[in-house]
Amino acid sequence: MITSSSQRIKEYTDRGWWGNKTLHDFLADQVKTNPELLAVADQPNRDELTGDEAYRLTFRELDYASTALACQLIDAGIGVDDKVIVQLPNIVELVVCYMACSKIGTIISPIPVQYGRHELSHISAMISPVAIITITRFRDLALAKNCQEYLGDTLKVLTFGETLKVDCISNKTCQSQLYVYQQEHLADANHIITICWTSGTTGTPKGVPRSHNMWIATARCCAEAGNYQAGDRFLNVFPLVNMASIGGFLFPALMTGCTIILHHPIDPGLYLTQLQNEKITFTLAPPLLLNQLAKSPDMWGQFDFSHLRSIGSGSAPLAPWMIDTFSQKYGLDVINFYGSNEGISLFCTPAHTANSNVRATMFPRLGCNIDHFDSHANKALLSKVVDTDTGEVITQSGQVGELLFAGATVFDGYLCTDNTELFRDDGYFHTGDLVEICGEPPWFYRVAGRCKDIINRAGMKISPTEIDILLEGLSGSAEAAVCKYQDDEVGERICACIVMDPNAEMISLTSLSDYLSKLGIAKFKLPERIEFFDSLPRNPLAKVQRFILEDSVSQRQQENDL
Repeated sequence: MITSSSQRIKEYTDRGWWGNKTLHDFLADQVKTNPELLAVADQPNRDELTGDEAYRLTFRELDYASTALACQLIDAGIGVDDKVIVQLPNIVELVVCYMACSKIGTIISPIPVQYGRHELSHISAMISPVAIITITRFRDLALAKNCQEYLGDTLKVLTFGETLKVDCISNKTCQSQLYVYQQEHLADANHIITICWTSGTTGTPKGVPRSHNMWIATARCCAEAGNYQAGDRFLNVFPLVNMASIGGFLFPALMTGCTIILHHPIDPGLYLTQLQNEKITFTLAPPLLLNQLAKSPDMWGQFDFSHLRSIGSGSAPLAPWMIDTFSQKYGLDVINFYGSNEGISLFCTPAHTANSNVRATMFPRLGCNIDHFDSHANKALLSKVVDTDTGEVITQSGQVGELLFAGATVFDGYLCTDNTELFRDDGYFHTGDLVEICGEPPWFYRVAGRCKDIINRAGMKISPTEIDILLEGLSGSAEAAVCKYQDDEVGERICACIVMDPNAEMISLTSLSDYLSKLGIAKFKLPERIEFFDSLPRNPLAKVQRFILEDSVSQRQQENDL
């Protein structure tokens, strides 16, 4: 399955953006140069999570294991262009699945372990998979049993420990079988390797097909941002099912020769222990975790992080005070990433700016012919901003518009969807993200939110993301975000959605307004309603799902009106 046009493939290949190597080609390179280097390792509490012992595989063992799994899949009748759903947590078997599917040209569709009947049925109908790969359980989730119940009548359920096994020993017969198969089915770097899923603002998962070359281009950008080096050791906490982990760790580790240490679900104490004991050099972590650690210097100070070079974050706005804390108290730089399954790839590093306020909220305008940001990413990515009403290109500081993206990382369109309005005639992808051009000279983007998230109060457009960032410092709250709710008088108003710190005094709308007013926010941006939640709805990448908040607030409003 190839989604890119021959014209795009030729153009990007001629520019040096795309090549002819696949994910398993990079694994073969590492087997030649670093066969005994640790490639991937489970979290030390693996037994508690799945009931299995933890794996630690070298690149040679990863090669053996993925070849063995590839042959098991071939024997099960699975091959080139077949699609398999993979529902696994961050465990070694998931990495083995990526390698095995790459070796036989099977398209892997990884999904979060949280997905249930609704999502599985929807995805199965969208891609017509031949099998689903899973494990018996993850914590209290009976994954294999659920998959069998939801999809067992329509496709094979292959379960590690039962139908499938991890075999890390050389098997000449299996290697010969795979060799013959690969000679009959030649690999292509433009072949789709993954179909990941993105909910956007609607909550309905949309399939995002991406080729080896698209992921490799993303990996190069991430490696450049994190200054990845051969022998680095990564600690991965994001689910290995989408952009943050696949583009941030999986492909770069194979391309550069690095180790991936897995972690899932997020456990701050275990996370710090792994950082120390595994001598981690780079990690990505959600803002919520970094905020928690920045507020806990006593906890941080109990460990030795002398190997750690820097930390990346993203998926939600960062707090400047958190960046300052890590820099000034912990001696570590925080890199801000902004990406998506569709191929957005922006990042802001200390090399771009030392100003924590800028790095927390802004990103260099890569791909806009700004020589100041000379880098591979600045050449392989293309971006611009257009007025949401007229479509005219915006270049002046202080103006807000929709971010458009193009270049080596960008996908070709959603699966089974009318994509005619998704791309402009010049090939730029409509991201649906609002950004403001910032700075003098205007070298940066500031993310203002999603086009559909923007709150329209009596004609005044308000970015909920801007208010979310300010609420990060609200005393007494554990989590905070805002959303819109309907109003007959002004169209839409702002509701503050708060998760209280259990040891704090209750926050009132008056105290919240006073807090924001002292920060200098315009009066029309002040929330006019407050609702309390046990937790904020988040997707597997820890992004607040604002559309769910809006539904909850609307439902509460209807109940109050009765």
